[in-house]
Amino acid sequence: MAASRYRRFLKLCEEWPVDETKRGRDLGAYLRQRVAQAFREGENTQYPRPRDTSFSGLTLEEYKLILSTDTLGELKDMNKGLWKKLREKFAATSSEEKQKVWAQSLSRPRT
Repeated sequence: MAASRYRRFLKLCEEWPVDETKRGRDLGAYLRQRVAQAFREGENTQYPRPRDTSFSGLTLEEYKLILSTDTLGELKDMNKGLWKKLREKFAATSSEEKQKVWAQSLSRPRT
């Protein structure tokens, strides 16, 4: 299993180029460094997972929380523009309210 995982990481490293303009913060270089650390013996490396985390350092529980429908909905609301938020907040729900708002807007003098 470690051998196939090692080959997949090598393929990832081949496909992810190193960007020389991002020295010290390039993801491709970081991946290569981490693969070299994790697979010091190449395909023969035994690969026990020392921690139950990923490259980001988050645990499975944290990922589940972040990717939950509620959290994603909150993030989606945060990304809405001000105009859209105001429009949704003040949008009339019933047809009577819509007619009332429409009549008020027509009766106002334009400046």
